[in-house]
Amino acid sequence: MQGKGVVKFFAIILAAVCLYQLSFTWVAHKVEDNANAYGKGDTTKVKAYLDSIATQPVYPILKYDYQYVKQRELALGLDLEGGMSVTMQISLNELVKKLSNNNPDVVFNQALVNAQTQTKTSQTDFITLFVNEYERLNPNGKLASIFSTKDNQDHLKFDATNSEVETYLKDQASVAVNQSFIILNTRIDQFGVTNPNIQKIGADRILIELPGQKEPERIRKLLSGTAKLEFYQTYDNGQVYQLLQNINSLIVAKTKTAPKKDTVKSFANAKPTALGTSNNPLTAKKDTGKAAKVAPNLLSKLQKNGAKDTSLAKSQFSDQYPLFTLLKPSMYQESQTSQPQLEPGPIVGRADVKDTAKVNQYLRSPYIKATIPQSMKFLWGVKSIAKTKTFELYAIKLVGADNGPVLSGDVVNDAHQDVDQKGSPEVIMVMNSDGAAKWGEVTTEACANPQNHQSIAIVLDDNVYSAPRVDNPIPGGVSSISGSFTTDEAKDLANILKAGRLPAPAHIVSETVVGPSLGEAAIHAGLLSNLVGLLVVLIFMVAYYNRAGTVAVVAVIINIFFLMGILTSLGAVLTMPGVAGIVLTFGISVDANVLIYERVREELALGKSLRISINDGFKHALSSILDSNISTFLTGLILYVFGTGTIQGFAITLMIGIVTSLFCSLLISRLIFEYMLGKGWDIKFSNPWSSHTFKNANYAFVKNRFKFYIFSGTFILAGLISMATQGFNYGVDFVGGRTYIIRFDNKNVGVEDVRKIVDKNLGSGNEIKTFGTDISVTTKYLIDDRANNTDQRVKDALIKALNTEPATHVTSKNILGYQKVEPTIANGLKKSAILTVIFAIIIISTYIFIRFRKWQFSLGAMVATAHDALMVLAFFSIFKDVLPFSLDIDQSFIAAILTVIGYSINDTVVVFDRIREFLNLHHAKTDDPKEVINNAINNTLSRTIITALTVLLILLVLFIFGGDVIRGFSFALLIGVCFGTYSSICVATPVIIDFGKKDLR
Repeated sequence: MQGKGVVKFFAIILAAVCLYQLSFTWVAHKVEDNANAYGKGDTTKVKAYLDSIATQPVYPILKYDYQYVKQRELALGLDLEGGMSVTMQISLNELVKKLSNNNPDVVFNQALVNAQTQTKTSQTDFITLFVNEYERLNPNGKLASIFSTKDNQDHLKFDATNSEVETYLKDQASVAVNQSFIILNTRIDQFGVTNPNIQKIGADRILIELPGQKEPERIRKLLSGTAKLEFYQTYDNGQVYQLLQNINSLIVAKTKTAPKKDTVKSFANAKPTALGTSNNPLTAKKDTGKAAKVAPNLLSKLQKNGAKDTSLAKSQFSDQYPLFTLLKPSMYQESQTSQPQLEPGPIVGRADVKDTAKVNQYLRSPYIKATIPQSMKFLWGVKSIAKTKTFELYAIKLVGADNGPVLSGDVVNDAHQDVDQKGSPEVIMVMNSDGAAKWGEVTTEACANPQNHQSIAIVLDDNVYSAPRVDNPIPGGVSSISGSFTTDEAKDLANILKAGRLPAPAHIVSETVVGPSLGEAAIHAGLLSNLVGLLVVLIFMVAYYNRAGTVAVVAVIINIFFLMGILTSLGAVLTMPGVAGIVLTFGISVDANVLIYERVREELALGKSLRISINDGFKHALSSILDSNISTFLTGLILYVFGTGTIQGFAITLMIGIVTSLFCSLLISRLIFEYMLGKGWDIKFSNPWSSHTFKNANYAFVKNRFKFYIFSGTFILAGLISMATQGFNYGVDFVGGRTYIIRFDNKNVGVEDVRKIVDKNLGSGNEIKTFGTDISVTTKYLIDDRANNTDQRVKDALIKALNTEPATHVTSKNILGYQKVEPTIANGLKKSAILTVIFAIIIISTYIFIRFRKWQFSLGAMVATAHDALMVLAFFSIFKDVLPFSLDIDQSFIAAILTVIGYSINDTVVVFDRIREFLNLHHAKTDDPKEVINNAINNTLSRTIITALTVLLILLVLFIFGGDVIRGFSFALLIGVCFGTYSSICVATPVIIDFGKKDLR
């Protein structure tokens, strides 16, 4: 083996990196175990414990703090860790009304109503539906007469065509969705969620997944609030500094008189938020408007404090300056005198994110608020300073009788990103006539002092997005905002400025609190069964391949270690579809070893020495391994690029797994064999009972191909008829449902107890999850019934079902909440999944055509892959109400179908590779291609069966011991692998023969 040194070096480096990355997960779990031990079931105490050590070193030797470690642990998705999933829908209906200036036209408003109704069943976007409805109701109507208002006239002329109006509305809708995405993203960032997932789905929806979060009321309030854009005048740093000194003195005085408390309990009572923006009204003294005198001695102390790193010095400074220990004043060092000076501008201090809550706690205290002028409030900047976790605090000036902003955001007509004369990004903001007049006054006032131009703060949701200094009066209402923007930051600010102009509210259309969605017991059962299945397969490999099997065992374990380490380093989120990707990766890894070992056994049978047989075995298996893995990798790549959420999670795990599998199977295994040969060990590739398995197989696969056609065709036809007549058991993901939050009087009632009762009485396909201390029941019972009393009938049926058992007895008072989940949530997912799979099949077929140089091979792969997907779908439709467990079509089923496709492609390509090899060796006129192909299939039969058997062993254990929740998922994989193995031999190959005819020679 050449390059052993390089392989060893790379393997050691990769192992060290993976070990380092996974260590964060181990350390984080250890800290959380300590927190749970401290809290003894009290979640408030647990949170307080974790908050108190957030910045304390917890990582041995390297001294990383808990916050740093937590951000780098292996992230789990909602289905494995629990948390909250929210789907927000942007109200384009309200946006269109606003853009029309709430036009009372009857036809216009009826078209809006009709379009809104059609969105529930149509895949077409809302704007297109609206325009189509308007033209249907008023064929000669002109939309320009409705939308060419005073505010829109710069973008839409009065004589614009309906097509031009439609384009304009779609552009505005896109801006509104992007703007909502930015706002929601910012709110989530401030909430302090680890590894949130926020993504756009469809034209007007945003999916938000918050792992580990189980405070539905708080999250609902955070996400549902209407975005409020405002413009504020500001105070200068010099005007506020003396006030901050006074506040610091008050804190010192208060601390001396306050009794000492336990640190952790005190922190828990503070109830901080991530950035803790105060919502309380400010009261107290009137603003003098004069700049405070600067105390240079204090500034010098504050500047020098950072240089003193002794704990005694820090403790003394903290006692004397508790506020300035957390909130560093905004200052700089004057170049000529080297003395610290206050920075001009509205920024009065900077604090680390971990300290912002404490600063806010100080500023909210009644005895502090009494010293702050009524015309002043403090707001944090929305983003941290670049490459830090430090946030800036702004001093905001309140004006008018209401103590509010100088302007609200609804005066902004337009805003867009541009570039200035120097080529730097800037934002152009255009106000309406009313806003322009007021803006001229405000900007003139800001420039009144030539020595100190004031800033105007742009505030959204009480967060300062920007506070540009006013360089000169702006009388026309067209402003240029420049600064150290990137292009993306300028675009984001432009979108924010349109928040007042485009008030498209984001409504929650679906929310799910999972704890976790698979259930604690189901997760443990699933993971345990996976480990047991893995152990069973590894034992089988040793039993079948003797000592060589131990090499495969080592290679597979190293592969999984590398895979988990890389997933962690990339910040990937592991979900149940990801686990499915790991199962497929495991099968691919085993398959590569089986291919090599079967080749080695063939070489040994020819009388070659052990070393030469191993060398030739690796060489001859390389083509099959590469072709099959590249094909599967391309599948994963396409699924990742064109898929969404669930599909992408599966794809990223699969792609990484293929790379690590190739490295371990081809290089790590080879290194181990080289070591064993160097030590003179006797390496056997079979046991007596397995040495002749399938050796002389001579099954008439080709001859019986028409029987296979009839079987597959009949089964698929029956499935298509079943799909058309009785359909599928769709899960709530696809058809929607009704969610009830139930608080049982009997606190011993568990999720599984409720699941069995509800499934028995209301049918399968329900979702039962923990919801804090309560239980959430989502049922699709009567989901297609449109009667007015359906909601009450479903509620009554649920109560009646639960009352069939004394332990789960409830009344209407026990049902705390109800919400209907819209069925359209799944439309985009279904369409995306179908199109992605079709595209994947086409690309893989193209690759196979390039590699095998015959279109028949491409056609065979395409037919086999489609065959496997249809067979699984047919099975789930035909037997949906027959088997004793649910066969629901949900997001996990999509992951299962993708796994089956990946396995099918891998298996088919391996068989094709052996067929190609045999056709190249036996291409004389006397050689019958059908017989040659049949011999090729029989020759690779051992590898096909062993690979399928190893994967089936894992899935069988998962199916039997994995629990009811994932039984349908594991069953889909189980039958899918069976169909995939069957199709690679009995479907793909016959297609090559019957379409190849004489062209195969």
